[in-house]
Amino acid sequence: MSEYILEIKNLSKSFGEHRVLSNINLLIEKKDVYGILGLSGAGKSTLIRCINGLEKFDEGEILFKGNKVLFDRDYRKNVAMIFQQFNLLDQRTVLKNVELAGELFKDPNTKQKALYYLEMVGLLDKLDSYPSQLSGGQKQRVAIARALMSEPEILLCDEATSALDPDTTNQVLALLKDLNEKLGLTIVMISHQMNVIEKICNKVAIIDNAKIVESGETQEIFLYPKTEISKKIIYSGHINTKSDDSKLLKVIFNGELDMPLIANIVQDCNIVLSIIYADSKVVNGHVFGQLIFKMPADINDVLKLRKYLELKNINYKEVDASEFF
Repeated sequence: MSEYILEIKNLSKSFGEHRVLSNINLLIEKKDVYGILGLSGAGKSTLIRCINGLEKFDEGEILFKGNKVLFDRDYRKNVAMIFQQFNLLDQRTVLKNVELAGELFKDPNTKQKALYYLEMVGLLDKLDSYPSQLSGGQKQRVAIARALMSEPEILLCDEATSALDPDTTNQVLALLKDLNEKLGLTIVMISHQMNVIEKICNKVAIIDNAKIVESGETQEIFLYPKTEISKKIIYSGHINTKSDDSKLLKVIFNGELDMPLIANIVQDCNIVLSIIYADSKVVNGHVFGQLIFKMPADINDVLKLRKYLELKNINYKEVDASEFF
């Protein structure tokens, strides 16, 4: 049996003359929370619709546990999906919306399972409510409970938090992470927001102009983005320095740096630093971060700074301002 629960090989898709997916390759392991990140129109929604069979692809193949996917009943039970707009039936109560999935699969334990999953998502008190009486976060919880009715091994999330406010987004993401851990659920999440991906995804692929341009561990992509689109997504709106001849210094920390770095540099080296970017993230339960500041103009100050960082075993890299644009 393959070590990967889902493999996407050389997948391509066009709408007429427009190529929306080009030679996509992804390897997803069981229990991964795998993010697919890209700007609007990059092709990520089409990709996830190809994975669950809502769109047919032109070339390539998809493997589930090492076997080529035929998009039959068994595969559809194992791969569930939640959507940005929830897709609930307004005329059915919360309980009946969740039971619908069991009815479609002719599950004899439909009501018991619906109650079980509604308890899991914290909505037992809303059984007789209708979608119009629910908040956005509650609607998405109903959609998640409904998706779990077939006891899937993979949950696909199509911009599942884009319609929610930040606090509700965090609650839904925490729920998805909890389900990932408790049920061993593999999650594939597409988004255009880096802050959504970094909260729960252990791996990420960045898609741009129909192609996967970068993929790997989420913290590596966050700390060391290599492609122009990755840098744009990560740094956009944060770095406003003009792309000139300025030399920058980038300091990387992974939670082990436990000291007031900038204050110590100013005090110990008598150097004034101009910070242009500072950020820290909790990625997959670990704290990662980076500082970017302009190098001092005086060469002697530059030499002192380099020496100080090396003595303190601080991970740093000298870069050009143009790297971030």
